[in-house]
Amino acid sequence: MAGPVERDRAALSRPANPLPRWLVPALAALPVLGLALFYLWPLSTLLARVVQPDSITDALRTPGLGRVLWFTLWQAVASTVLTMLAGAAPAYLLARYRFRGRRALLAIVTVPFMLPTVVVGAAFLALLPNSWHGTARAVIVAHVFFNIAVVVRLVGAMWAVLPHDLSAAARTLGASPLQVLRFVVVPLLRPALWAAATVVFLFTFTSFGAARLLGGPAHPTLEVEIARRATQLGDVDGAAVLSVLQLLTLAVVVWWSARWQRRSTVHFVGNSAPRRAVSARERRVVAGIAGVTTTAMLAPLAVLVSRSFRLGDGWSLHAWRTLGAAEVRPGLSLGIDPLASLFASFRFAAVAAVLSALAGGLSALAIASARRHGKLLDVGLMLPLGTSAVTIGLGMLITFDVAPFDWRARWWLIPLGHTLVATPFVVRALLPVLRSIPPGQRDAAATLGASPARAWLAIDVGHIARPLAAGAGLAAAISLGEFGATTFLTRAGRETMPIAIARLLGRAGELPRAQGFALATILLLATAFIIGVAERQGALDARSS
Repeated sequence: MAGPVERDRAALSRPANPLPRWLVPALAALPVLGLALFYLWPLSTLLARVVQPDSITDALRTPGLGRVLWFTLWQAVASTVLTMLAGAAPAYLLARYRFRGRRALLAIVTVPFMLPTVVVGAAFLALLPNSWHGTARAVIVAHVFFNIAVVVRLVGAMWAVLPHDLSAAARTLGASPLQVLRFVVVPLLRPALWAAATVVFLFTFTSFGAARLLGGPAHPTLEVEIARRATQLGDVDGAAVLSVLQLLTLAVVVWWSARWQRRSTVHFVGNSAPRRAVSARERRVVAGIAGVTTTAMLAPLAVLVSRSFRLGDGWSLHAWRTLGAAEVRPGLSLGIDPLASLFASFRFAAVAAVLSALAGGLSALAIASARRHGKLLDVGLMLPLGTSAVTIGLGMLITFDVAPFDWRARWWLIPLGHTLVATPFVVRALLPVLRSIPPGQRDAAATLGASPARAWLAIDVGHIARPLAAGAGLAAAISLGEFGATTFLTRAGRETMPIAIARLLGRAGELPRAQGFALATILLLATAFIIGVAERQGALDARSS
């Protein structure tokens, strides 16, 4: 029989306010069902198409596939190397120095990463000369612009805690600045450098939106080739084989990167607070890096907006005025309704935001309450992020195209695809809040006579109201800019803004391109506004908690 000490220890080890056992499975039921139905089932269907006889050999024997694979690989490597080099200076500046406008510069560097890829592609179509359109150079430049935020965030986070005294000691011993960088800074930053390089490589290897707009038919990435085979050539089996090949490649890269990072982990302590520039040389360095970075990050977006107001050699509002006019509606040469695509995108974004908030809120509450078993749900919800949107769209296309689940023409399939990608972001926004709730609040509620369920509703659910709104806003922004999965799921008359932008920019003539730039400007402003509101909501919640 256990003594009083053992009983006291057991009481302390149990949750202060335990929930009914049925509540956690009930919370997880809807997210698990959605994940199984709209992710695992389509992925299994995709794999089943691959293992059919001769499907792999037929797909791999397709003329031109080797060129597509080689371009996808080398442009991803080149984009990664150039992004790491371009992002080093702003990462160093933001990590090591305090200066006026630092927060604004961080936002300027970070916002492009949150923009839809089709907006980035449109911005560089507007910025780059015509001789660059349809070239590998244009694709790589856009990738560098898009992914600099990864280097600033990941490398800068470790650079910010790198002790100042290590570099000072090396300089005292006679090391040059280049030697300090090579033998002191880089070895300590190696885990962050490797993590950032891996993330950039994954994003550029699976590039779709920017590659489709800027690379053209001559330089398709693997993602673009998958979409072309499925939607234009009708070769669904071949597209499925390439999707699985891409998944396996990404899995190997992630596994190898994780293994290498574990081996290169370093630990250090010391004084690492950012400081103000003291000498005139330091002030010039700060001003120079900040100025060049701001110009480089804002120029493409500024040119994008300006090109929407130009026709020929003059300024004009004609492109904006004709977004909903009869000459650009279906039935004429363009077959595109930009204004209808805007309304469709906002409708889908609203539905995706609600569904993501519901699924993400239930999932976060279940994960936080389940503790050990919640990790399995957490990992499962992250799987769609490790799968390209093109693969998700293709899987849903071939799964829900046969009876009795012939849902291919249903409008709600598009926001459901967006929800798969957006839900993990909602969960990530809520979990830190739930895990930071002091246990004493639940103890106090129990002491005052509240039942476990009532205390849970008042405390846990009450704490996530604001971050849930921020997560829903982020989900809406993701839905507005989603391009890969929507390419497979969209239908005539229900084109979203990214689809309409790509089609307008692919048309000949100045008016369609100006309208494409105008629609991209609307998407840019809408996304920036939603993200800004979501970030502000999250910041307010952080202060209040």
